[in-house]
Amino acid sequence: MDKLDMRTPDKVDENIAKIGNLFPNCITETLDENGKPVKAIDFAMLKQELSKVVVDGAKERYQFTWPDKKKSMLIANSPISATLRPCRAESVNFDETENLYIEGDNLDVLKLLQETYLGKVKMIYIDPPYNTGNDFVYQDNFDIDSDTYKELSGDYDDQGNRLRKNNDTNGRFHTDWLNMMYPRLKLARDLLRDDGFIFISIDDGEFTNLRKLCDEVFGAVNFVASIVWQKKTAPDARMNISAAHDYVLLYAKNSNDDNCYLQSLPYENDRLQGYKNPDNDPRGEWASVDITGQTGRAPKSQFYKVTTTAGIEYFPPDGRCWAMAESTFKKLLDDNRIWFGEDGKNRPRLKKFLSEAGGMRPWTWWDNKYASHNQEGNQEVKYLFNGKLVFDNPKPIKLLRKIVSLATTSSNNDICIDFFSGSATLAEAVLQENSVDSGNRKFILIQIPQILSNEGNDYKANNIAQSLGYKNICEIGKERIRRAGKKVKEEAGPNGQNLDIGFRVLKLDSSNMKNVYYSPEKYVNDLSLFDALHDNIKEDRSGEDLLFQVMLDLGIELSARITEETIDGKKVYSVKDGYLAACFESGVTDSLITEVAKRRPFYAVFRDSSFKDDAVAANFEQIFATWSPETIKKVL
Repeated sequence: MDKLDMRTPDKVDENIAKIGNLFPNCITETLDENGKPVKAIDFAMLKQELSKVVVDGAKERYQFTWPDKKKSMLIANSPISATLRPCRAESVNFDETENLYIEGDNLDVLKLLQETYLGKVKMIYIDPPYNTGNDFVYQDNFDIDSDTYKELSGDYDDQGNRLRKNNDTNGRFHTDWLNMMYPRLKLARDLLRDDGFIFISIDDGEFTNLRKLCDEVFGAVNFVASIVWQKKTAPDARMNISAAHDYVLLYAKNSNDDNCYLQSLPYENDRLQGYKNPDNDPRGEWASVDITGQTGRAPKSQFYKVTTTAGIEYFPPDGRCWAMAESTFKKLLDDNRIWFGEDGKNRPRLKKFLSEAGGMRPWTWWDNKYASHNQEGNQEVKYLFNGKLVFDNPKPIKLLRKIVSLATTSSNNDICIDFFSGSATLAEAVLQENSVDSGNRKFILIQIPQILSNEGNDYKANNIAQSLGYKNICEIGKERIRRAGKKVKEEAGPNGQNLDIGFRVLKLDSSNMKNVYYSPEKYVNDLSLFDALHDNIKEDRSGEDLLFQVMLDLGIELSARITEETIDGKKVYSVKDGYLAACFESGVTDSLITEVAKRRPFYAVFRDSSFKDDAVAANFEQIFATWSPETIKKVL
């Protein structure tokens, strides 16, 4: 049996291995902090391998850098020993839903999701702190031991948890913001599918830095657009010049991927009003369009006489030609695609059918009529919370629905992630899109449980939220999804019966395993810790806690279906229709192991201390060899 690692991958080791496969001569050894030899890269040799000329010393080159950039790279690559613990009490439809709401520092959560969701996410949307001087940024620190981990990642103080206000008087104002964003974007990129997209809301304050940062993380070649969103309906009278817009930066994971393209958007109501069917064409509603074009170098075949059904003759207007050759025009006429007006006397126009239109292509200017505005975002939250504004300036649903509609389809189980979730607008947008097109999109929201502050721009909304009993942003976000889900399902009527409006709540915490699990060599000579060696799992952790950490370690979706049954008086979990079978109770017998093996799971996981006695432990391998030799067996 193999022992589960129960920690996130060390991305540095992975990168060294990749380089070693390409350039074995660039692999060398050095000593780590404990004096043990470890593999490393000979960067001087690697530079030479990647150069067509002799490399001799540093040369000036174009680059985007800032203080502590290398440290932020280390933060992104360093492994952690942490887990996500399920919380059924705060979830909705825990056993059936495929949506997730995760509480915790998004850097650590993104690391935990690497094994399970690597290359599986279709769309990421984030609305990070804009760095206005009043926003909070994360205090990232990867150099901590497991004893202090919970202090930083599980329990939070009244000053904003792991967050601190990034005042514009701070000499590291832009630096701290970049150091926060860089590792999160690096980890986010790995989660995207090759045909995936990331959308990032930002204002003028950090727009330039964010554009350069994304060029480095995603590659300048994968830049798609800088969308200008009109966030207000009127200027602010208190300002000399009022900012009317924000940006939404859009990057692709791999623009060269054949499937990496944006969807067409549904027509707006004002555009739909132009489609009618005055001749009762069986192909449905249509709009007529002009069929003349500029002459330029048009051939003679585009200059001809057209006779209407009423016998009126038309030639192209002066300086114009017909947009197609006469042979093409006759085919369109025979197919009843040419319109001469209701009386048959008008100049010919082409019928464009709504059923064939396929929607409209977006452009980079999204005005507030097209994608809504901040005031409407406020009204949407107030409506859900009975007239109480519990969150200030949330993004409007219409803006997020445009983004979801552009980047995803209804039929591919597309996963959408927001790791600065805030008021959870993305969840409601996904639910609404699914209700309209019977889609099966899934959402994963990540938010640190930031305690509501009585200071800053949001203090009024925070005071209202606190008066209603909400203590942190996560409590507001979860309640919004609960209320929005009910609203969307009611409005969908019969079409909403199968709509997934639930979500599993998972909370970031320190590992389920004691320190002895990760570093047993430190305890070999400490007889007082003999009991810890016998049971390396923390006493306050449940079987379901262990199951979710196993799922993370084995790369099984955290939304996978979980069932429970009792075999020989012991609880046995079955995940993803028997893909994983797990039992974490003590006193496991041969008969229980045999019953599990007969079901031929892909993975079978037990606690190291589960077996009833040494005889059962000795028989374990043989039982599986007999009934299911292909099963991969793991122990905690």
